[in-house]
Amino acid sequence: MSELAIEASGLVKVFGENRAVDGIDLKVPAGTVYGVLGPNGAGKTTAVKMLATLLRPDGGEARIFGKDVVRDADAVRSMVSLTGQYASVDEDLTGTENLVLIGRLTGHRKPAARARAAELLEAFGLTEAAGRQVKNYSGGMRRRIDIAASILNTPDVLFLDEPTTGLDPRSRNQVWDIVRAIVKHGTTVLLTTQYLDEADQLASRIAVIDHGKVIAEGTKGQLKASVGAGAVHVRLREADQRPAAESLLVSTLEAQVLLEADPVALTARLSGESTEQGAAEHAARALAELARAGIVVDTFSLGQPSLDEVFLALTDRTTVSEESAA
Repeated sequence: MSELAIEASGLVKVFGENRAVDGIDLKVPAGTVYGVLGPNGAGKTTAVKMLATLLRPDGGEARIFGKDVVRDADAVRSMVSLTGQYASVDEDLTGTENLVLIGRLTGHRKPAARARAAELLEAFGLTEAAGRQVKNYSGGMRRRIDIAASILNTPDVLFLDEPTTGLDPRSRNQVWDIVRAIVKHGTTVLLTTQYLDEADQLASRIAVIDHGKVIAEGTKGQLKASVGAGAVHVRLREADQRPAAESLLVSTLEAQVLLEADPVALTARLSGESTEQGAAEHAARALAELARAGIVVDTFSLGQPSLDEVFLALTDRTTVSEESAA
């Protein structure tokens, strides 16, 4: 079994009457990207702050490479780094000045701090902007300089708390490339995000958090399989055949059929009880029935649920169970 970089058991944090984190368990293998997915207010940032020793847990325990975040807080701080949702660098300083300052504060002599700053600025594509004040950087450049500051002393564990919030697609892809490079060099990354495609792109395992609790955990494939075998996507030749195709798919697949905005497209959501093999057999039978009915199909595919569908299904289950308990 891989060494655990992060291990949390029954982690709790209470603010007044609000249980922001309500018994979270986590096991993060070393040298991986671990995604923590959830909506605003789910408890993601609070959990990260406890793991990074910025907040003291009200219950449970957590360890970073075996060091307790409360009893061994100083040792934990020497191993971790945190990049929050907002840039932590000084906007009135240049890129170089920020990195040199942090290097000096973390014990580097001035020549070593300058050398490390130059190395990171080049690696993050910021050499041309090194002499400009950070307040004149774009959003994507600010996030890159912020992450560079976080790894000036290479951490064993890097917490990235929603690092691409508000960034354009190009800047998000640049940050993703940086995360992959950091992990390749041995750092473990715990990534919190609201973006399902971000978790899909980067994380080898994902915990879904809602209302301060982990409601699901596993690989992307396991989470997708947990809510069903997938969906049958059909694109017809003729739009006027869609009502007949809808009726046929409902009866053949015993599934909900959604009519897409495209007037010749429709999607059947297979039930959560369907296995992957069973879903393929149902899809083949549906295609045969469409052909037998004289309905011409231009394209036909069977795909896994997206992480968006997984998240909506899981959080909806949580809401239903809470309402039932109430």
